Amino acid sequence: MVDQGGSSWLEQFKKTYPDKFATEKQVFSKIHPGNRIFIGTACAEPQYLVKALVNYVESNPKAFFDAEVLQVWTLGVAAYTQEKFKSNFRHNSFFIGDNTRSAVNAGLADYTPIFLSQVPDLFRRGIVPVDVALIQTSLPDRHGYVNLGISVDIVAEAIEKASLVIAQVNAHMPRVQGDGFLHIDKIAYLIPYDEPVLEFDPPVDDVIARRIGSYVARLVQDGDTIQVGYGSRLNSILSSLTGKKRLGVHTELMSDGIADLMKLGVIDNSRKKIDRGKTVATFCMGKKSTYDYIDDNPAIEFRTIEYTNNPILIAQHDNMVAINSALEIDLTGQATAESIGKTFYSGVGGQADFMRGAILSRNGKTILTIQSTAQDDSVSRIVPFLSEGCGVTMIRGDIHYVVSENGIAYLHGKNIRERAMELIAIAHPKFRPWLIEEAKKLNLIYKDQAFVPGKRGEYPEALETVKTTRTGLQLLFRPVKISDETLVKDFFYALSDQSLYRRFISSRKDMPHERLQEFVVIDYTQELVILATRGTEDNEEVIGVGQYGIGQDVHSAEVAFAVRDKEQKQGIGTELLNYLIYLGKRNGLLAFVAEVLYENKPMLSVFEKAGFKIVSSESGLYYLQLNL
Repeated sequence: MVDQGGSSWLEQFKKTYPDKFATEKQVFSKIHPGNRIFIGTACAEPQYLVKALVNYVESNPKAFFDAEVLQVWTLGVAAYTQEKFKSNFRHNSFFIGDNTRSAVNAGLADYTPIFLSQVPDLFRRGIVPVDVALIQTSLPDRHGYVNLGISVDIVAEAIEKASLVIAQVNAHMPRVQGDGFLHIDKIAYLIPYDEPVLEFDPPVDDVIARRIGSYVARLVQDGDTIQVGYGSRLNSILSSLTGKKRLGVHTELMSDGIADLMKLGVIDNSRKKIDRGKTVATFCMGKKSTYDYIDDNPAIEFRTIEYTNNPILIAQHDNMVAINSALEIDLTGQATAESIGKTFYSGVGGQADFMRGAILSRNGKTILTIQSTAQDDSVSRIVPFLSEGCGVTMIRGDIHYVVSENGIAYLHGKNIRERAMELIAIAHPKFRPWLIEEAKKLNLIYKDQAFVPGKRGEYPEALETVKTTRTGLQLLFRPVKISDETLVKDFFYALSDQSLYRRFISSRKDMPHERLQEFVVIDYTQELVILATRGTEDNEEVIGVGQYGIGQDVHSAEVAFAVRDKEQKQGIGTELLNYLIYLGKRNGLLAFVAEVLYENKPMLSVFEKAGFKIVSSESGLYYLQLNL
């Protein structure tokens, strides 16, 4: 036994509990052939204990055989997966990490796909027995209690079922409030060894994270309770929420990003219906500064994974927002977060529990984030259908929003055609033509679906702006997207016959797909359609449309606009026209021209106030022009 502590507690407890101290050889000799050995989770893995166990087996190769190593996830030592130990150990993971992925896919280790919230029940019912538990704890207090620190999750139940519990007692392990307290009576052997707790601080592409984060921030509202899944990008995305107020947290993973928001006062848990005032999680992966922050912090509680990941309990939080990530999503909305084709990559984990719980929550929402490409932009993560062998982690009904670095796709309640167009709109531009053609072949979208490839068809997000009319009506002005066909159709069919006639100078009243494409599939370098919208991403409504198209002969454009009948006379047309004039000037146009019916005095007035002059009139039409 190596003792780096040298603290007074050690001598005291050796006197009080002499049977709990022994040499490592004596301790590990209690492990028998065929035993199932549980090892603590992720950053809480007892590194010294695991190394000592492997060293013991290496020195005593016939000490035991066919031991099954059970673990959620290893970030540290995983020597037991090496082929030279194949007769001694067989690793069985509930979630695959970098250190065991190769072994699992080579058939040298096992993977058990299961919701992590269900693992304790496997232990409890003996479906997956636990004989030995190797855990890491904090120093004991004066009452004889140690603390599981940064990992409660399934560890608590493993301890309950194991007949032999061996604890590495580490002065660096924080004490965290909640379900992680354990009296040393439940521990067979204490092995004191102080070493830094494993940290998790992977690099991340900040540019992509910031873009995705900016979109996520649009969806998270003040007072929401959030869950944020595993991943370096998800942790970085949290920095985009610094402008929010009174957020709550009920999550599986406590990360650096959550700790930072708590320090800023963004997360105060004041609006939660359950565990008000408390950030609730089940384990932590982060830097030492986060471990220091959660140490004995009464605002943070770690509960068992059966509590944190229970969809019924999650659903009891109003305004629950589940934010997770995916490796691949197809155009119908089913996604995988656990495999890349036939390659097992991570695991089912807990995100499906949170996504389902958030959907059942009052005013809840689910957000699935995804980088649009992989392998240096050579592969699209948005695909026609999931690759062969992919595990479907999220079914089509569990996803409200999909967010990539290219925008937000809203899927909830959308048909397959609408979903496909939404997802194509946020795919990487270089893959959009391919996705359009594949979707046509698969009959997911219209066979005649138009598309403008390249830069000419890329959505100009920079033109999005918020405008306030003279009557105080606040609206989002944004360019039309290829996925807006249904929205634009609803707008036109909401216009009265008179408004339709005045806008199109035609008695035609239908607006079929073929005609709608002229408004939503455009070459942004030659024309522009601006929508005046209100509402949120899930119930956006178009109440005004402004448009200009550049002429063939002269560098000028014909301009027109329309506003829903009920919203007319509120200054919407004026704001639309003024914004189009601004954009025309910025694009170097020489003039705007327009046609207005004699009878359409209100529209004529809007044009004249903007500076348009009547240059001619005939056949019941005024022809107007504005030199830019």
